[in-house]
Amino acid sequence: MTSTVPAAPAAAESTAVHPRLSINQATIKYADLATALTVTAAAGVTSIGLWREPLAEVGLPTAVRLIADSGLRVSSLCRGGFFTAPEGAVRRAALDENRRAIAETAAIGAPTLVLVAGGLPEGSRDLVGARERVRDAIGELADDARAAGVILAIEPLHPMYASDRAVISTLGQALDLAEQFGPDAVGVVVDTFHVWWDPALAAQVARAGAGGYIASYQVCDWATPLPADVLLARHYPGDGVIDFAAISALVTAAGYTGDVEVEIFNQAIWDAPAADVVARTAASFGAAVAPHL
Repeated sequence: MTSTVPAAPAAAESTAVHPRLSINQATIKYADLATALTVTAAAGVTSIGLWREPLAEVGLPTAVRLIADSGLRVSSLCRGGFFTAPEGAVRRAALDENRRAIAETAAIGAPTLVLVAGGLPEGSRDLVGARERVRDAIGELADDARAAGVILAIEPLHPMYASDRAVISTLGQALDLAEQFGPDAVGVVVDTFHVWWDPALAAQVARAGAGGYIASYQVCDWATPLPADVLLARHYPGDGVIDFAAISALVTAAGYTGDVEVEIFNQAIWDAPAADVVARTAASFGAAVAPHL
């Protein structure tokens, strides 16, 4: 699935915020929903990627009203998934929670629910079986998503997260799943932090584009040394080693024209004022990513 957003005006000043920039709410983690919407809109950004927890804090009806009042597009909702538990009450509860997430995604007008597959169940070493259970879970949810007009976007995570967060580690693996269900229900996320290292990336992005499977493009940078908590290893675009020109060219050539989310997990960034973070995000995106879209 590919959604289209307005092209930048030819006469736009260099300081203008790119119209395809979306602020993923994780980048301003400590801002509540109202604050996140306010600082994003005030910075001239026109799109935001939301998380379920801040919606739950205010309740879905209030969240829907706040979003409508903000005038912002919602590029995605994070997150669903965590599908690797064996059959039983825990697995059934996870599937029910994902059905609620699909309904929330539709209610806030987001096209995409981002899925994180889940890691190995406690005590398990069965990586193959865990991946099979991810496939089976998506199979149970695909019709629900299709009926709601929501794309389930499988996000492959860097292999260092395979044990605890996502047994789907490459774009190729994500596409192997998505292609079993069709792009009207299941797609993939191309997140630079997770896929920049993959020698098969060019071929897999082209494959995703040919089938219409790119549901989201997310960007942030990778720099070493990694922190003790590798979840918090993300940086502003341009502050690390990722080649945004090359990857953005691949995604563009694949036909993706939708919003581009900046999603950063970084304690120092979280601790900074949200308005300052949004401003710096817009500036770094404008310098490192926007010229290549």
